[in-house]
Amino acid sequence: MTIGVLAIQGDYGAHRAVLERLGAEVKFVRNPEELDAVDALIIPGGESSTFLKFLEQRGFFQRLAEFVKTKPVFGTCAGAILLAKEVVGPEQRSLGALDMRVRRNAYGRQMDSSIRHGTLAPDNSIDGNLKQPAADAALLEMVFIRAPKIERVGKDVEVLASQGADPVLVRQGKIMAATFHPELSSDTRVHQAFLRMVARGSKPR
Repeated sequence: MTIGVLAIQGDYGAHRAVLERLGAEVKFVRNPEELDAVDALIIPGGESSTFLKFLEQRGFFQRLAEFVKTKPVFGTCAGAILLAKEVVGPEQRSLGALDMRVRRNAYGRQMDSSIRHGTLAPDNSIDGNLKQPAADAALLEMVFIRAPKIERVGKDVEVLASQGADPVLVRQGKIMAATFHPELSSDTRVHQAFLRMVARGSKPR
């Protein structure tokens, strides 16, 4: 099982470090044909409009759109924006893989970045691997950097974690998205959840 990390911008190296620490084989993806060599993909944070400019070259966007229809994908921050069905603040083209509306930069500018603690939903989890018996384990450290906000989720979208009243970690079928940066935390449970989802497999949406 090889996990690809889209290595265009953002802290893709931190994602790779977490995945390798968890025993995964990782490959950076910088060209559309490299998608054929991976079983799943992480789209890291960065600037979503910059992502789009790069992806519009060499048919990369279309190849990625086909990939997300059949393979597991996890998007963080800007990656979550790219996966969303609807983007506002302002409107922007996206892959439409996850039935949610996100607002760009809803938590403020770079200087407003923060570390917060959110809570894991009590009854969801992916095979229970985000859920721990200890009461304090329901808390999850979350690093927000110019983060988007999820304003709406569809009926088939699972909310895996929230920060206050806002969903911040969601899943629909083979697609996961987080508005925060789990790769910048010492808590590896979110990446573990993605790896277990990949290993388990899921029916196409």
